[in-house]
Amino acid sequence: MKVLSNGVSFKEKVSKVNLIIKTFIFILLCSCSAQPVPEMKIKGVSFVANRSPVDSTHVKPVKDLHANYAAVMPFGFIPEKDAPQIVYNTDRQWYGETKEGGRNYITQLHKGNINVMMKPQLWIRHGEFTGYLKMRTEEDWLALEESYRVFIIEYAVLAQEENTAIFCIGTELENFVSNRPEFWKQLIIDIRKIYNGKLTYAANWDEYKRTPFWNQLDFIGVDAYFPVCDEETPSVACAREGWKKWGGELAAFAKAKDRKVIFTEFGYRSVDYTGREPWKADRSMTGVNLQGQANATQALLETVWQEEWMAGGFVWKWFIHHDEVGGEQNNQYTPQNKPAAEILRTYFERD
Repeated sequence: MKVLSNGVSFKEKVSKVNLIIKTFIFILLCSCSAQPVPEMKIKGVSFVANRSPVDSTHVKPVKDLHANYAAVMPFGFIPEKDAPQIVYNTDRQWYGETKEGGRNYITQLHKGNINVMMKPQLWIRHGEFTGYLKMRTEEDWLALEESYRVFIIEYAVLAQEENTAIFCIGTELENFVSNRPEFWKQLIIDIRKIYNGKLTYAANWDEYKRTPFWNQLDFIGVDAYFPVCDEETPSVACAREGWKKWGGELAAFAKAKDRKVIFTEFGYRSVDYTGREPWKADRSMTGVNLQGQANATQALLETVWQEEWMAGGFVWKWFIHHDEVGGEQNNQYTPQNKPAAEILRTYFERD
């Protein structure tokens, strides 16, 4: 055995050095954990699926908004609200609704330093509300469970492969959740085995208090179409006042569940009375009211957006061909090329 001049063996010397290094690393880790890095506010857009792939030119407007997240939303289709079979990843779908398209969107967003929430969704024929999805027989419930499991696990695998920050396990499926809670609890366990990121579920604004599995997820997800003002052109003051009730309830719920809230969707159409029933997508509403949309958006960002329990959210909707959508004649949800976009840009840059 080699002995140094001070009588200490080389092996003992190495052991002491290793001990010092390990002790230093331990102290460093402890000091880091004592000073946690503040969580980044999620400033997101709902990146709508399109017929074509995307590249950096489609991501640039998202960056220009000072957004740091985008929700990528592949789709599965169901023919009727009592049908158990989900059809997805077919040649009949738009490119962005498929697995291949989802991978392309995630890759390009990541290249632009935009984080991603993978948010697979269902579409029932004729646009029926997915919260009404409900089977008539036990056999059909079991078939729906198996079909949904295959659908959502496939996208959880994609989310893991592409290292998305958040995975949303479902969107506005209240009847499915309330009738089959044990299926959902086991599904979350199964997803955790293959996906290492954060999990949430997108509950409708009037559903979230009844969702039974928040303790298994990382965020309380809410599609935030809360009614906040009855005025034809909602003033900022009116909408701010309207948020007091909902904000108080959300704060209490977040505290009780020890979870922060993500607005998995939020936004307003640029129509009259946009704050009264923000969930309405009625095609008979043909007028345009850009100021109402801007005011309602500003009120949300001035109130609940600032709260400690608020993790952030995803504005509904954001289309990939930025220069061709929205604008002063558009009465839909997108804020693109409207005053509401400038409101978002101001607050996103500030946070």
